[in-house]
Amino acid sequence: MGSSLAAAAGLNAWIPLFLLGLAAKLLPAVVLPAGWSWLSSDIALWVIGALLVLEIIADKIPALDSLNDIVHSIIRPAAGGIAFGAGASARTIAVDDPGSFFSERTWIPVVAGVVIALAVHAAKATGRVAANAATAGVAAPVLSAAEDIAAFVLSAAAIIVPVVAAILLLCLIVAIVILVRRRSRRRRARAVPE
Repeated sequence: MGSSLAAAAGLNAWIPLFLLGLAAKLLPAVVLPAGWSWLSSDIALWVIGALLVLEIIADKIPALDSLNDIVHSIIRPAAGGIAFGAGASARTIAVDDPGSFFSERTWIPVVAGVVIALAVHAAKATGRVAANAATAGVAAPVLSAAEDIAAFVLSAAAIIVPVVAAILLLCLIVAIVILVRRRSRRRRARAVPE
């Protein structure tokens, strides 16, 4: 659950946090540990929701999307750490609080989430720059919409059916590997003189 939420945060920082907080607020089966329960507060949901709308709009506008990616180079990994930490510690039934942040080594999932989200964000941002250059920015809204849909589906699946989320995460990794290989093949083909 945590790794899928962190990967989704690499695509869109706010979708996994918003869905996780909303699920904890509305679904009795989803319980966040005490240290992460703030995600389901009304104030957090309103703030995260507003930031989500802002990111969705900014990411659809050519040139502004690249600036958005630069700003989110810090935000998305941080959101991935929060999403992984909260998601990895969440329970589908009420359980006792797992302990303090440092006593139970619950910081390890946060670090893992930061790394996962940063890797996904780096691949996304690099691919977006190349797509914007190749299409003069025309591809930005289409790619952004696809990324938002992928982040939503991955996050929702992670919360509702974690096994499906794991499969979707593997598919995302395979898709990234295929795209990177195609891109490097194209570069090599251009570099070879005729």
